[in-house]
Amino acid sequence: MTKMTTLKRKALSCLSIALLFSAPVVLSENIGGNSAQAQDQVKAQGESAKKSTSVKVPAMRNRVYTQLARAQKLADEGNGLEGFDVLDEVQDRIESLNSYERAMLWNFYGFMYYGNDDVASAIDSFEKVIKEQAIPESLRLSTLYSLAQLSMQMQNFPQSLIFLGLWQASNPKEMTDTQQVLFAQVYYQNKQYQESLNYVSKAVAQSIAANEIPKENWLVLQRANYFELKQPIEVTRVIENLVRYYNKPKYWLQLSAMYGEIGEEGKQLAVMESAWQAGYVTQPTDIITLVQLYRYHQVPIKAANLLAEAIDSGKVIAEEKYLDMLAKAYIAAKDDEKSIPVLINAAKISDTGKFDAHLAQAYLNLEKWQLAIKSADKALNRGGLDSETNLGNMYLVKGMAAFNLQQFEQSLSAFEQATKVKSSAKTAKQWFKYVEKEQGAKQKLAMLN
Repeated sequence: MTKMTTLKRKALSCLSIALLFSAPVVLSENIGGNSAQAQDQVKAQGESAKKSTSVKVPAMRNRVYTQLARAQKLADEGNGLEGFDVLDEVQDRIESLNSYERAMLWNFYGFMYYGNDDVASAIDSFEKVIKEQAIPESLRLSTLYSLAQLSMQMQNFPQSLIFLGLWQASNPKEMTDTQQVLFAQVYYQNKQYQESLNYVSKAVAQSIAANEIPKENWLVLQRANYFELKQPIEVTRVIENLVRYYNKPKYWLQLSAMYGEIGEEGKQLAVMESAWQAGYVTQPTDIITLVQLYRYHQVPIKAANLLAEAIDSGKVIAEEKYLDMLAKAYIAAKDDEKSIPVLINAAKISDTGKFDAHLAQAYLNLEKWQLAIKSADKALNRGGLDSETNLGNMYLVKGMAAFNLQQFEQSLSAFEQATKVKSSAKTAKQWFKYVEKEQGAKQKLAMLN
């Protein structure tokens, strides 16, 4: 095999690797219109390929070899056009060439076209190679394999499957894991996900059996097939392997998400927390996801500390929704004192009184009665409270705070307002009676004195 041929074959063997993750492709309607027809063609042509192994291969004559070698030398020196001229001279005498010489002529054309990025012409030339009957079986096999890769590059996946089928039908050796993956890639691009999965899983299994680490893109392809086949548990297991073998941040985050998808919430939090400790959680959306997981798993203080650190460092912007999230985390952790500066900042940028309402409740919990009343009044004046419950609660806060300040008339007035709101009416009536009783007792005591 010539130097140029060897180099080009190495190049062709790498074509399919990058194609797997390219943008979606439109299938060609050229050779092999649909999968059923492709399989029939593979079966029929495979029998023909097998018969060719018994054909005697004629020798290449020295004068032909000399011309082909000259064309190669010109191409290697960067004189491609002159190289084509030499091949054209040989083609002019094609009637005098034997089958093997014709095949090698087309073979040289194919690799020179490929070297010029003319893939369509390369395919046309290589197809002429395999039409010759009396050629070495090794040449037929390598050409079929190259045709499969080039067809894949041209996004003609049914045609690629035909060539792969012909190659497989004539190939006496067991397929390597890399060859298994090429089949898997083409089947995947042709949307035959189960067939693709079968091949890539064999490649992964062969690699593991040989005590080797499966290649990353093989596992990615295996994961993609399970995803398309709607098998989330298997998707998760593959991502576990990606984490085990390649330990990349994106795989940790994907694994956490998949644990949530399959209902393993405990593992979801554990993996996400481990990713955070390893420094893999850096994007705002991922940080917020971990905050939400802490809240879901009833660990509000961790949620608050994480979000506060993220806001302070600038990783998460201090916008209204995140300040709201932080304040609620502090409140859930029963740390009203820390929630107050957050709520004050949120109230400054909000168009409504909802944060003033939260402030009023926090001040009430901290027994800061006057501040509670002030914030409740501000919440009611600014409006925009998101539910009837919040509206009623503000009157209750005012009533309770005023009562603790011994401002009985203001307290009763607030509770009277609260009785007009359905959600707070029952509690307000109870407080109203209690405050009236306490007011009466206070007045009697004052009279006695």
